[in-house]
Amino acid sequence: MGYPPPMDQNALKKQVGEAALKYVRDGMMLGVGTGSTVNFFIEALAASRIQLKGAVSSSEASSQRLRAAKIEVLELNDATTCDVYIDGADEVDRGLRMIKGGGAALTREKIVAAASRQFVCIADGSKLVDVLGKFPLPVEVIPMARSYVAREIVTLTGGQPEYRIGVKTDNGNVILDVHGLSITDPVKLETDLNQITGVVTNGIFARRPADVLLLGTPDGVKTSKA
Repeated sequence: MGYPPPMDQNALKKQVGEAALKYVRDGMMLGVGTGSTVNFFIEALAASRIQLKGAVSSSEASSQRLRAAKIEVLELNDATTCDVYIDGADEVDRGLRMIKGGGAALTREKIVAAASRQFVCIADGSKLVDVLGKFPLPVEVIPMARSYVAREIVTLTGGQPEYRIGVKTDNGNVILDVHGLSITDPVKLETDLNQITGVVTNGIFARRPADVLLLGTPDGVKTSKA
């Protein structure tokens, strides 16, 4: 299981956000994810003197923060690839496989991760788990297929999909959050879910796990590598 939740989780998120700067160097094309921990990283990046070639962002929210920090945001089609991708996780196991998508940016996050040479995951210690699945698994779905996909997910997994009401992704799609899972084979489940017609992608990051995990704990930042 993970470390117990700290009294001040934001302090630990800030800690790992700042620690991630050591993986960023002048002249890099940087991939940037989404979420509260990433926001602390962007804040630290803005205060640094690192001169980037540019950044590729996984969400409109992060793009706005990067532009406010005077960092040029490029489309991935123009950047081609990223030297390093910095992003958080909703859950991460000891094999550096993750569940992501609590912020509904999972598809773009997965694309930028796939196009990056190195993936550095930053998270507070409460996100570390032995088995993925306690955090509801987000699945991005084409809107017209929502009910069909939900039925197929029940058949495939035995989990309980819940429509995330009022949420639309940056791609114009909807999210189903699947509750009640214990994911013992993340690579297989990631692959099987993506075969359901109407699924854009799901929030398991196992086929492309993180290369480095920076985990904020009361005893400092712990580093794990795949």
